[in-house]
Amino acid sequence: MRVMGVDPGTHRMGFGVLETSGRDVKVVICGTIRANSRDPIAKRLLHMFESLQKNIQSYKPDALAIESLFFAKDVRAVERIGEARACAMLAASKEGIEVIEYAPTAVKRSVTGNGRGSKEQVQFMVKRLLNLKEAPALDASDALAIALCHAHSARQVKCINTLQVK
Repeated sequence: MRVMGVDPGTHRMGFGVLETSGRDVKVVICGTIRANSRDPIAKRLLHMFESLQKNIQSYKPDALAIESLFFAKDVRAVERIGEARACAMLAASKEGIEVIEYAPTAVKRSVTGNGRGSKEQVQFMVKRLLNLKEAPALDASDALAIALCHAHSARQVKCINTLQVK
């Protein structure tokens, strides 16, 4: 299975693609899509959409995993993240890719064992779990963490389905 994780943002959008086979998980690619913060929001969103769509077309994931919205004191920030999430969801949907959402606490718990782990803890654990020589940038490591969360969830579902068949 190939899964793309996306950490949405309107200035920086992290992405990471994992290839899983049984218990083996390897990084296909990860990175950060950047937009000019001085551009109008509509232009930044278009850039994010088109860049992510190109990555989806190039790496052909089976699914796109993304964090669900969270509640925060800064309503404006939540609104912008929602717009970036919509771009990612549209890019995946346009390519016929399933979109799966995970709560931020579920993603952190999946990789750090703690639903309140810091970005740095997530980054450290992503490096360890994926046996990387260097830790990816924070946005890219968050995206890989989201993809790992989906890989773990998909593996559990497969195990449960196998047990039910017997």
